[in-house]
Amino acid sequence: MADVEITALEKRFGATVALAPTTLRIEDGEFVVIVGPSGCGKSTLLRLIAGLEHETAGSVAIGGRDVTEAAPAARGVAMVFQSYALYPHLTVAGNIGYPLRIAKVPKAVIAERVAAVAATLGLGDLLDRRPAALSGGQRQRVSIARAVIREPKVLLLDEPLSNLDAELRVRMRHEFARLHARLGTTMIYVTHDQLEAMTLANRIVVMNGGHVQQVGAPISLYDAPANLAVARAIGSPSMNLMPGTIAEDGSTVRLEDGASVTTPARGAPGTAVTLGVRPEHLTPADGGAFAGEVELFERLGPLSFAHLGARGAAGTVVAQLPGDRGVTLGETLRFAAPANRVHVFGADGASLTPV
Repeated sequence: MADVEITALEKRFGATVALAPTTLRIEDGEFVVIVGPSGCGKSTLLRLIAGLEHETAGSVAIGGRDVTEAAPAARGVAMVFQSYALYPHLTVAGNIGYPLRIAKVPKAVIAERVAAVAATLGLGDLLDRRPAALSGGQRQRVSIARAVIREPKVLLLDEPLSNLDAELRVRMRHEFARLHARLGTTMIYVTHDQLEAMTLANRIVVMNGGHVQQVGAPISLYDAPANLAVARAIGSPSMNLMPGTIAEDGSTVRLEDGASVTTPARGAPGTAVTLGVRPEHLTPADGGAFAGEVELFERLGPLSFAHLGARGAAGTVVAQLPGDRGVTLGETLRFAAPANRVHVFGADGASLTPV
């Protein structure tokens, strides 16, 4: 196990900046999840840590040792990809033990370590099968076992659940959480799925456009997003975002339909801003500032979501309701939100809401 120190790390492909200069410290034993939209630089950062890409500038240290110029095999890391990359002609045991066989570890030691890792990941009954006879979740567990058997200092995971169906994704999220609890290995996990990030991470790194936008505990990022990119990346359904203007008192925001919303932010009157409020912070209220006709209603067991406004229109609002609440399409609903649950973002996207 080891910490990871990234200092002014940068990657360019010609004139294209894939990763802007980035400095980040990941503590020994942490489970850090890097989240962001496609093309934001998260996989590039992971591949630079692994040594699969050569940096344009900056450095990477693992366990206090500078590995910037070290080959991938000499960095003490193992990587799990979204494609399982299993050898079809080898059994599960053969696939798991392959890295040790290449390293010329004695057969008896390989067998012992394969059995131990297989037991940890629930693969003990599958060791004689070949990949074609396994489910998607089983194949992914084999690829994880193959990485873990090397006893890496750092385990890197690049969207490992993207090829699985919804039910398997949930199960494998639980597997990763349990695996981290058992092994205590430093894990860096890349995903575009913020549910995976919120479920698994000790800390989340939100990226956008090749830049790190915010780093923090999941609930911190959820409650206090530093900017619009973080607000969009964290939360499901996403935060409601709508344009507005700061009123004369410097804290009230006037929406485009004329409604006024009290906020904890302060700004210059007349300043254009974006107001944000999460669906679960909206409560039914006569005369509430957030209103519209129900164009879509999603009933999801204990919770429901009402989508207000014309489909795809700016300022569309999603509100969370109890699962037993009856709603009619076309019905007009009104909601209010407590001032301390309202977020305000400036023209540059930065949060104006005091923390």
